[in-house]
Amino acid sequence: MTTSPAPAKDHGRAGRNLPAAIGSAVVLLAAIAASLAFWKIAFLGIVAVAVVVAIWELRQGLLAKGIDLPEQPLMVGGVVMVVVAYFYGAPALVTATAVTALVVMLWLLRRGVDGYVQNATASVFTLVYVPFLGSFVALLLAEGGATDFDRWDDGARGITVFILVTIASDIGGYVAGVLFGRHPMAPVISPKKSWEGFVGSAVFCVVAGWALVVYLLDGDWWVGVSLGLIAVVMATLGDLCESVIKRDLGVKDMSQVIPGHGGLMDRLDSLLATIAPIWLLLHYTVFA
Repeated sequence: MTTSPAPAKDHGRAGRNLPAAIGSAVVLLAAIAASLAFWKIAFLGIVAVAVVVAIWELRQGLLAKGIDLPEQPLMVGGVVMVVVAYFYGAPALVTATAVTALVVMLWLLRRGVDGYVQNATASVFTLVYVPFLGSFVALLLAEGGATDFDRWDDGARGITVFILVTIASDIGGYVAGVLFGRHPMAPVISPKKSWEGFVGSAVFCVVAGWALVVYLLDGDWWVGVSLGLIAVVMATLGDLCESVIKRDLGVKDMSQVIPGHGGLMDRLDSLLATIAPIWLLLHYTVFA
């Protein structure tokens, strides 16, 4: 006698296991908050681990299309990029990125001619998408001083603003989308994303950006509003780009490492898209 597999549980319009998603988010945010409050270098370690896991996830997904990333040089180079960005700044990050790209292309020579262009192109894409953009988190963290590991400084506050504004976008879009979502934004790419959800994200982001910049960073109100607008646009674009990648690869989630959320890349998509412009804005308007 054979038994049929249990059907996938329907989580309704939310599209996710909400209790598991909330529990995972609380644990992750608690770890981030503790590292920022007590020892900044621990948060840098969290960023480095996230880069390594994200590269692993992308490699697993790309294998479905016959693309085999050289994960060892990408992972090592990615961690180096995060570290040099924190200690030595943006110029060092650019140099580390270029060197890592060259090392990856040389590494691929060992495999021969077949598939070289495909694998090299995907590797450079991964290098820019994950460790390069992720290293802007290290640049923002270093705003308070790269050698001051144990105090609540400008860098730690900047990271807090960045994370909370991006979370506000996710929460606003989720709530408005579930309650009022009627008009799909990009039905072919992401059927659950609606224009009503985008409006909810915008409202939450602008309010959160204004409040956090004014009261946590002592910045001007217009910087907070600008930050909120930048965050909602970039977070939405980041989410759509990740959806396109998953649809092209034929996967629902990049992995299942985070209960209720799927893969790490399913959570990093918005963060990776927003961090560079947010760092640029805060670096020249608040921390200058």
